[in-house]
Amino acid sequence: MQRRKFLAAASGAVGAMAINAKVFAQSGVDASLPNGLTARGSIMPTRGRVVRDSLPRNEPVAGMRYRTPFRFGMGGTQIGNIFEPISEAQAQSVLQAAWEAGVRYFDTSPFYGYGLSEYRLGQFLRSQRPGSYVVSTKVGRVLKASRGSLPNASLWPSPAPFSYTYDFTASGARRSVEDSLQRMGIPQIDMVFIHDLSPDNTELDGPWQTHFAVAAQGAMVELTRMREEGLIGGWGFGINTPDAAVLAATSSVPTPDIVLLACQYSLIEHTQALDKTFPALQRKGISVVLGTPLNDGFLGGRSRYHFSDQIPAGAVEKRARLMEVADRFGIDIRTAALQFAAAPSIVSAVIPGARVPGQVRANAESMKVDIPAGFWTELQRLGLIASHAPVPA
Repeated sequence: MQRRKFLAAASGAVGAMAINAKVFAQSGVDASLPNGLTARGSIMPTRGRVVRDSLPRNEPVAGMRYRTPFRFGMGGTQIGNIFEPISEAQAQSVLQAAWEAGVRYFDTSPFYGYGLSEYRLGQFLRSQRPGSYVVSTKVGRVLKASRGSLPNASLWPSPAPFSYTYDFTASGARRSVEDSLQRMGIPQIDMVFIHDLSPDNTELDGPWQTHFAVAAQGAMVELTRMREEGLIGGWGFGINTPDAAVLAATSSVPTPDIVLLACQYSLIEHTQALDKTFPALQRKGISVVLGTPLNDGFLGGRSRYHFSDQIPAGAVEKRARLMEVADRFGIDIRTAALQFAAAPSIVSAVIPGARVPGQVRANAESMKVDIPAGFWTELQRLGLIASHAPVPA
C-alpha cells in the first residue's frame, strides 16, 4: 500500500459523527476514548456461540487456477512496525499466538518495515516444518541498503535500514523473490503479488499503465517462469484498487493465478467488487485473498479507515447500525465482518493483521462462531448489505 493512503490525515474529520455508545460498551470497546473507539492494540471480545474446533479450510474448486488451502490467515504489516514499533519479543509472541490458534497462512512484503516483517516471519517459520504453512509476499520494490534518512517515516517507524526503488522488470522480480527467500530463510514462496501497481499509488513515476506495460513484459513473465520452476506456487497482484487485476484478466498478458485485493470488499462496502471485479476475475479462474477485511480496524472499533483518519461520509453511522443488529443477535461486528468477507466462493482467504497476541486469537475465534441466519436476513432487509451478497452458510 502506498504512501498517501498510509499517512495520517488531519484529525477531527469524524468528530461530529455520532456513535452508539451503548453498543460499543456492550461489545467491549473502551467508551472513555474519543468517540468511544478502541486504542491501537486493544481487543474487541468475541461474542456468540463457538461451534467449530478448527479454522475453515478450502476444498478444490474446478476451474480455479490457484487456491490456498487455508481460508483464514494473518497480515504482516503490524510485525513490520506499521505506525508504531513493536519489540522482537512482541512480534514473535503474535506469531506464536497465531500458530497456536491454527493460523497457517501468513502474508508479508519487503515493503513492510523494509524487510523487517519478512525477517521476523522467517525467524518464526524456521522452527516450523516446511510444508505445514503457506506464505505470500510481494515484488515491485527492490530494497537497497541505506545509511541516510528513510522514506515514509510516519508509516514505518524503526524499520530495517533499507530504502527501495520501484522495479517491475523481470530481473527486478527475480531479485526481489530471491531476496525475500533469503530474508525469511524458507525454501519456497507459495504466492507472490506484484505490489501497489495501482492508480492510487502516487509514488509511481508516471501513469500506472506505463508500469503495467513494463510488468506485462517483465515481472508477469518472470513470475510465470518461477511458478513453472517450482520456486513459487502462484502469482498475481496486491493492490488497493482492482484496475491492474481486471486489466490482466481481460487482456492478452500472462494470466494471474490469485490476487490480493485490499480495501475493496468488506461488510461496509462490497458492491463494486461483487458486480464488477469478482465476475471479471472468475471468468479467468483467478481467486482472491482479501486484505483489510475490517477496513483497517474500522470494524473493530478503530477511528481510522483504510490507513487514514479520513472516514467516508456515512461510514460511522452504518457501523453503528451494523453493531445494533449484531448486538440483537448476540454477536460482535468483527465476527460478522470476517465471516462475511470469507463467504464468496472466489475468496481463498481473509488476512486481518494483529499487533498483540489477543487480537489474532480473537480474530481466529470469530471464524469459529455460529452466526444465526436471521442476522444476515435482517442486514439485507435493512439495506445494510447487498441483497445478492454471499453470506456464510
